[in-house]
Amino acid sequence: MTMEKMVSLEGLEGEAVLLAKTVRPKTRGAFLVTLSGELGAGKTAFAQALARGFGIKDAVTSPTFTLLKAYDLPAGSPFARLIHVDAYRLTSADELLALGVAELLQDPRNLIVCEWPENVRGALPVPDVSITMTPQPDGVRKLTYA
Repeated sequence: MTMEKMVSLEGLEGEAVLLAKTVRPKTRGAFLVTLSGELGAGKTAFAQALARGFGIKDAVTSPTFTLLKAYDLPAGSPFARLIHVDAYRLTSADELLALGVAELLQDPRNLIVCEWPENVRGALPVPDVSITMTPQPDGVRKLTYA
């Protein structure tokens, strides 16, 4: 089922916090959230807000150059780690798999957030939550959840 919402850039925070309150680990495999959209659509801002929604106090920066960053979640969180992946610079599934993502995907204690999943098709399973962000001329973002 597809759902669309229109939110301001500031409204991404509320959407991410709502997601943080509703997602729970699965019995098998990591929980995967994919974020798609053009440059500047708000993918990293959403990932940062999601991290804050899970209680991460450290600065969450874009892993564009490191490709992957892992953050330990505080005690009481339903997940042990948030893994933030930015596949913008990747051109194949093999490049992502070389980072050890297959192992991370097996652990149900991981919440994995992947920006630019379309660049690494074949490396990721069907996401649990897929969000496409489309900037509108008035600065609002259309969020399409699938």
